[in-house]
Amino acid sequence: MFRTHTCGELRLTDVGRTVTLAGWVQRTRDLGGMTFVDLRDRYGITQLTFNADSDAALLATAHSLGREFVVQVTGTVVERESKNKNVPTGDVEIIATALKVLNGAKTPPFTIEEDTDGGEELRAKYRYLDLRRANVRKGLELRHRMAIEVRNYLSAQHFLEVETPVLIKSTPEGARDFVVPSRMNQGDFYALPQSPQTFKQLLMVAGFDRYFQIVKCFRDEDLRADRQPEFTQIDCEMAFVEQDDILNTFEGMAKHLFKAILGEEFHEPFLRMPFEDAMRDYGCDKPDLRFGMKFHELNALTQGKGFKVFDDAELVVGINVEGCAAWSRKQTDALIDFVKRPQIGATGIVFLKWTEEGLKSTVDKFFTPEQLATWAAHFGMKQGDLLCIMAGKADKVRKQLNELRLHLGDTLGLRDPKVFKPLWVVDFPLLEQDEESGRWHAMHHPFTAPKPEDAHKLESEPGSVKANAYDLVINGTEIGGGSIRIHDRAMQEAMFRVLGFTDEDARYKFGFLMDAFEFGAPPHGGAAFGFDRWVSMFGGRSDIREFIAFPKNNAGRDVMIDAPSRIDDIQLNELGIAVKG
Repeated sequence: MFRTHTCGELRLTDVGRTVTLAGWVQRTRDLGGMTFVDLRDRYGITQLTFNADSDAALLATAHSLGREFVVQVTGTVVERESKNKNVPTGDVEIIATALKVLNGAKTPPFTIEEDTDGGEELRAKYRYLDLRRANVRKGLELRHRMAIEVRNYLSAQHFLEVETPVLIKSTPEGARDFVVPSRMNQGDFYALPQSPQTFKQLLMVAGFDRYFQIVKCFRDEDLRADRQPEFTQIDCEMAFVEQDDILNTFEGMAKHLFKAILGEEFHEPFLRMPFEDAMRDYGCDKPDLRFGMKFHELNALTQGKGFKVFDDAELVVGINVEGCAAWSRKQTDALIDFVKRPQIGATGIVFLKWTEEGLKSTVDKFFTPEQLATWAAHFGMKQGDLLCIMAGKADKVRKQLNELRLHLGDTLGLRDPKVFKPLWVVDFPLLEQDEESGRWHAMHHPFTAPKPEDAHKLESEPGSVKANAYDLVINGTEIGGGSIRIHDRAMQEAMFRVLGFTDEDARYKFGFLMDAFEFGAPPHGGAAFGFDRWVSMFGGRSDIREFIAFPKNNAGRDVMIDAPSRIDDIQLNELGIAVKG
């Protein structure tokens, strides 16, 4: 055997045993008469000791070891005189009696330690070395545990895991597809699935009334910390259900994961917040409820008083930042600079402070003390608080104030990653209209059913129709969502017409699904959850790449294997793709 034990399991109860370990050299320390080696594997670190009593050949081999050498060592477990309380094996060490170098190693380009000196791009290029670091490994172990718990929960709820195709038909209605040329059908292309949406609906038609899959999905879109071109989702579908059945089932899954992974229990049902309330009170459809600063609208109290910024605005709205009235001019100017950044695009902020001297605003010359007092009362303001007020076009200013609210939450340390505030956002609009083209687009996807009470308005008043849809939001992050689906051909055809599909286009792209609806499609609905996002949240990080074994960078490249890359002319010719001259 290469090893009798791992480098993370030996304890004082093993003292006196002869053991064999194998792993990587973390570091060596030569103290003259003694040489110490920290040996690391996936399970931990154990100290090896070579002393003056060791034979010359053994000492020579120990002295030759460099970082990341792969070695096998045999020796006796003894109690350490100088214990290390920072590692589980810190009470013992191995007095080595045999040492074999299994493979040497070049000096790594960065230190294989939690606080590494390697930059992001360097670590990505040598990702196989980065994965040796304990904190990265723990992220993947967390991912593994969560996948097991998802399967355990859903299997106990009678869900059946079914694999769906990876090479499918391109139906670009959401993000851009990744396309794959076909050699046997030159000129035709497969697409990689953005989700298994139509296949899981077909499984409901087929009678598999509870389906799930932990599945790879692909979207050719701009990247950021919580988005990758290939990502993993927990994909689920249920037949013979209504919205409450689905929310209760997956709220149960969320609670199971919180308890099994983090030891956190939720005894109360998750809050359910209508989309309109979320937008009105927080300026976004994924509010972070770990802290307050709820929006308050001020049109009635501020307009018609001669202050043009307010008078010309579609919406005047603000938040109360408790305990910040003592902020300096430099601090409030920094907030103005923040909202003026191009990615936010605001023109400024009006402040109202309640200090020991009373209420003081940056627009005192336009408003009387009595008027300012009505603002304070409207917000439930108290001495020591600071109001931040913004004005402009309603949709735009709500988004801007939301960015300011989140920034203040970060600045004041109110977004504790160890605190979780989950909620369901429900009653979304079914459709949204493009301002330039006037075309309607599905807010979720074109298979989402309207609320039953709104279904009759789908073609006559599409903008007023609410969707039978829902999102699970935790700490300001959309973890997942879904909807009750259309299961009637006539309704699906009407939806396609509203979205601007010709009959021919709808038939070409989705004829297989509409045909299936004519063979007894049951009422059904489902949800999909971003597995990478969920794991990173449980791991206390915002960057999902730390929880993916081999992620892409922000440019969508794998710098380790240098992908995407060009292919040679022979391959292009086989695919029927013309080679540029």
